[in-house]
Amino acid sequence: MRGMVEGLPSAVPLSAGLPAVLQEDAFLRRFLLAFDDALAPVFTTLDGLDSYLNPRLAPEDFLDWLADWVGVRLDESWSTARRRDVVAHAAAIHRGRGTVPGVADAIRLAVGGVLDVEVEDSGGATWSSTPGAELPGRAAAMLHIRVYAAAREDVNIRRLEGIVNAVKPAHVPHTLEIVPGVAPYADDS
Repeated sequence: MRGMVEGLPSAVPLSAGLPAVLQEDAFLRRFLLAFDDALAPVFTTLDGLDSYLNPRLAPEDFLDWLADWVGVRLDESWSTARRRDVVAHAAAIHRGRGTVPGVADAIRLAVGGVLDVEVEDSGGATWSSTPGAELPGRAAAMLHIRVYAAAREDVNIRRLEGIVNAVKPAHVPHTLEIVPGVAPYADDS
């Protein structure tokens, strides 16, 4: 965490707030210097508070706390740049949670070795006008997630499962497929 900075001056020296007659007392000025030394890091931190809350600028050891604050888990094996990127995109991840694009974006961002992601949604939805009745039809909701990677070993399957379970709707089952290579997209021309 933050350490002491030797000789850090106080932005607001306490002796400056004393009445003029007390500012001349040498003992009182030396006594207040101890408080100035203790309060200088507090004032400096408060002056730069916006830097602590910005994942691109926050000190590296403060990033884990910031990640907890925005509700994301960081992997200790990730580089600092990647950890900052995940924290910076936390709001977008939460906003897209449960949607097909949100699932794909979360996988791209948080799972290493991924070249591309395709999420197929069955579109299944059922409802009944009678409470407690059997649901009509067979339109079961289902997700099929196809992850493209240079090699199957590049993708951490456990992390992939964890991310998918965290961002998809809880009641929707899913299947995963890891495909070596790049996604074969149709040419739009």
